[in-house]
Amino acid sequence: MERVILGIDPGTVMMGYGVIKQVGKSIQFIEMDVLNLSKEPDVAKKLHRIFECTVALIEKHQPSHLSIETPFFGKNVQSMLKLGRAQGVAIAAAMSKNVPIHEYAPRKIKMAITGKGTASKEQVAKMLFSLMKIDEIVPKHLDATDGLAAAVCHSLQNDISGVVEKKCKGRKTSTPTRKYSGWETFIAQNEKRILGT
Repeated sequence: MERVILGIDPGTVMMGYGVIKQVGKSIQFIEMDVLNLSKEPDVAKKLHRIFECTVALIEKHQPSHLSIETPFFGKNVQSMLKLGRAQGVAIAAAMSKNVPIHEYAPRKIKMAITGKGTASKEQVAKMLFSLMKIDEIVPKHLDATDGLAAAVCHSLQNDISGVVEKKCKGRKTSTPTRKYSGWETFIAQNEKRILGT
């Protein structure tokens, strides 16, 4: 099995992304960086740039999957809304190119990489660098390694028919993950979100 996975850590200030190639159980690092939106004051233009950047990455690397981090539920509602919009635009960009989308919660990504759902960004980065034998690249922002972590998280999953099986301390557990293969499946699974009900 060979596949290219694009991982995205969405954000309206900094969008992190990472690209890997998986051949069997072997994972090869391709690229990671950030889209820095901190100097763009217009929200609509930020979202447009996220869309354009995602499309450009897809056209460049031709990924077979997009793995994206879902917004976490925090106390700051405004931050959650901004993250949700950034995630939605990246998903729309992938869907416009017919790339299947897989969403993972931040805790699940951290668990997949470090074995600890409460790991810090630094711990995730350190584990990724060790796992993929990256020593010559030092990202300016940890959002880049967060994007890479999303890609690696998906590569570590045994994803069959929307069910993720993972080994946890010698036991296998199955948890559902949302998977969209086109607008039709997205609408069917998110009717309430789209209609606002």
